[in-house]
Amino acid sequence: MYLTFTADDTLYHLALVLVAGIVGGELVGRIGLPKVTGWIGTGILLRAFDSWHGAFTGLSENTVRGFSAYMSFVLGYIGFTVGAALHFASLRNAGKRIGLLLLGEALVTPTVVGLAMYGLGRSIAPDEMTARACLILAAVAIAGAPGTTVLVVQEARARGILTRTLVAAVALIDMVAVAAFVFATAYMAEGNAAGTWQVAAGSVVREFSIAVSVAAVSTLTALCLLRTIVGPAFLGPLMVAVILASWGAAAGFGASGILACTFAGIIITNVQHETVRSAEAYLHAIGGALFAAFYTFAGMNLDFSLVLQAAELVLLYFFARFVGKYVGAFAAMSLAGVPNRVRNYLGIALLPHGGVAVGLILFVQADPRFSDVAATVTTVGLAALAINQLLGPSGARFALSRAGESDKDLPRLLDFLDEHHISVNVTGNTSSDVIRSLASQLYTTKVRPSVPQEEFVRKVLEREQDETTCLAEGLMIPHAILDEGEDITGILGISSRGLDLGSPDKQPIHAILLLATPQTDRRRHLEVLAAFAAIITRDVNLREQLYHARSAAHAYDVLHADEAEDINYFLEDAMARAGVTEE
Repeated sequence: MYLTFTADDTLYHLALVLVAGIVGGELVGRIGLPKVTGWIGTGILLRAFDSWHGAFTGLSENTVRGFSAYMSFVLGYIGFTVGAALHFASLRNAGKRIGLLLLGEALVTPTVVGLAMYGLGRSIAPDEMTARACLILAAVAIAGAPGTTVLVVQEARARGILTRTLVAAVALIDMVAVAAFVFATAYMAEGNAAGTWQVAAGSVVREFSIAVSVAAVSTLTALCLLRTIVGPAFLGPLMVAVILASWGAAAGFGASGILACTFAGIIITNVQHETVRSAEAYLHAIGGALFAAFYTFAGMNLDFSLVLQAAELVLLYFFARFVGKYVGAFAAMSLAGVPNRVRNYLGIALLPHGGVAVGLILFVQADPRFSDVAATVTTVGLAALAINQLLGPSGARFALSRAGESDKDLPRLLDFLDEHHISVNVTGNTSSDVIRSLASQLYTTKVRPSVPQEEFVRKVLEREQDETTCLAEGLMIPHAILDEGEDITGILGISSRGLDLGSPDKQPIHAILLLATPQTDRRRHLEVLAAFAAIITRDVNLREQLYHARSAAHAYDVLHADEAEDINYFLEDAMARAGVTEE
């Protein structure tokens, strides 16, 4: 009896791809590049060694097809996670810039790409660059890469206005891409028939209606089970079932699975936010394995030799998409009035191109109605996407670094004052009016005091009656010490014009910091008071920037800028200086 080995087992293939991806990611990470670039590059190399098929590894481009269910699940998990970031109550201050960014993505990016491919592309390959091909490529160009983007943000340990805008918008950008693609393909499929526009618009409505309906049924069923039968220990597995059900049911109805999973995340986070956080914690432990194998498989799915076959068209498409992304984001952020470093680098951070684009291209490849343009769309689209997958993560990492948001996720003293806990243009005739208004806004955020709103307001006003908290130089810090809760929270209100609230120095009040402090966090309460006193009295430049911030984003930028690190310091550094270590 002879020992034989056949390298065609699915689990064996998965192990090889996972190990190869991990090694490739680690090697690339050691030279300062994002690990996702290493995973994708490893996949491209594995595909290049296709001649080894049948030997020891058994890997080939056909291997990826056997993992379609796995790829779908990870894409669904990506969509669910990114959708879960869209907690509407927490996006109050970010709504304007996200809306403008989506408008820029819907109009500027496809217009620039479409005109470039039809105008310049036809001079390179007149037979291939038809109007139909250019229109499809323009719609595909809108799509981003939520999974890649989130991974780069996590790896860069980024935090700030650009990071928040990027993570919140990336899933919505993919929705815009799906809508544009469905409209474009439906319009072209109808030809010149009467009512073409109406039919195309109806196709978009149908796609989104199915996705929302499937997501709603899946998530609401899960929430009902959580309240009646399923215990907390199985909350994570139940959310996995929601992802699987949303994707599978949407695909069964002929709609986008990733769109349905994104809507599932949106619904869950806005109906029962803590459920999402528990699900993310459950999958976080195996997230590295999921993503390493997924992006290595993605690299194997991209034939880099296509770049050589249509190099000029591919480069034209790549640069046209980059210009469209950058110009659209720059214009949107200029209108939104965000800090310059966000405006200047957001477009570069949007460069990654991923899973949704691949899905749209494969749809064209499989639909006989587009057989005349399938080869062109596949060649140009996938080849340019391969370049984007390799360069995009590094571009996003560069943007986060240049915007000053890398390595900022360590706990800082004023972390509770994120953008959603800042309000500008505050008004009120009395301190009571201002406190009640700020308390109402505080209780619309995710992180709020542990006591009912009216009880909190009563405690604050009682403290204010005993002794005013109006301090010098336009600062007021009303607060209440609470018996419940673990961490300090609060909201910062800013009035550039100033409010007459009876300050002892007769100066108008420009900043009102409303604090809710548990008994267990009183030390940090004193540190926060000291920090704001230092901002107001020691640093006139910071004070003027804060008092005249045009938006919550600008105020956040002032408090979390490098120049403010002596005041809004990293808690870990402060503990080290004090000789305190965590056990």
